[in-house]
Amino acid sequence: QVFPLLSQLGANGVLMEYEDMFPFKGELEILRSPYAYSEEDIERIQQLAEQHKLEVVPLVQTFGHVEFILKHEKYQHLREVERFPNSFNPHVPDTLALLKSILSQVIEKHRRSTWIHIGADEVFHLGEGMDSKNWMSHNKGDVGTMYLKHIKEVLSFLTAQYWGLRVLMWDDMLRKISVGALRGEGTGTAVVAPVEAPQQRPPCVQPGRHHSWFQQEPMPCPVGLRVARGARGSLLLLAPMSPRCCPRRRWWLSLSCRYDHYSVLCELLPVSIPSLAICLQTLVNGGFTEEAKRKVLDVLGLESVQLEQSTCEGRGAFPGVEIYHMVEQVNGHLKESILKALEEESAIKGWFSPYHRKRQFGNPRNMESFGSKVLKYVRCW
Repeated sequence: QVFPLLSQLGANGVLMEYEDMFPFKGELEILRSPYAYSEEDIERIQQLAEQHKLEVVPLVQTFGHVEFILKHEKYQHLREVERFPNSFNPHVPDTLALLKSILSQVIEKHRRSTWIHIGADEVFHLGEGMDSKNWMSHNKGDVGTMYLKHIKEVLSFLTAQYWGLRVLMWDDMLRKISVGALRGEGTGTAVVAPVEAPQQRPPCVQPGRHHSWFQQEPMPCPVGLRVARGARGSLLLLAPMSPRCCPRRRWWLSLSCRYDHYSVLCELLPVSIPSLAICLQTLVNGGFTEEAKRKVLDVLGLESVQLEQSTCEGRGAFPGVEIYHMVEQVNGHLKESILKALEEESAIKGWFSPYHRKRQFGNPRNMESFGSKVLKYVRCW
């Protein structure tokens, strides 16, 4: 249901960050979630994508965001900082060997794909480990040089092993590195870096002075990233719908499921579909024009959308629309009503506290005074 919708709205590819949902096997089976996709599922995903003219681009994190790997005791020796499972230590030979195995298994199951994304964003604590400190001391290097050295090793493996496969990576770590260092490592000849917008910047992302070194044909300009899900926090009920962004020749549209392996989900997928539709059509039309608006309403089966309020009107006809309306009800009405009742009803605070509810203990006389109101909220839930 989702792939046809994406295609209708103007998408031409899907970035798949499997993490522990990939069906790893052999020595890597420990990384596999009990709920992981099967190999047949992976094939079916690609078949469906192909039917709807969507290219699947697998994303394998190769530096940071590797909690799903480094949480295992077997791989704890590969941590940059011993107590944090976020990032690899790039100086341990086993790190690159492990990455080669992971990349090989994922690429093997994505032979249709002409792109692979190596992540490499938010490499927290890089340079804080003892091995990194020793390396920088002995090589007169800095964190940026060390970062590029590891990325270059990953790229060298991919270009040697998988001729013609094009590589993407996030740009946030690259922004901190000088043009001279980037030029010296030749990173720009092997990779395209979508411009990842930090939360403190407006969604309209202007390419920085370093970005020109990440250009590669057939992408003659930096690639923009617009976040349609997970943009405003790690735990929100509704996704913002504002489509403010700069028209570019190519864009990545990100739907972040969660901030890292340990965090809860951001907005649920059905809740973010209106935001996704608005952003896609804004990019297709170079702005949220009347034509873009009509397309969104038609495809989603809605009567109207209110961008500033991030709300929709109409029954809707998109996957998960029932969940969307339930979350909207909770966020817009029910949550506020319940909090107000809990705050204003002294009988609830005095005779129906968490203590009373846990022990199923209370005075019937007092409970009758607010019982009908509480039961009404229960029915709404």
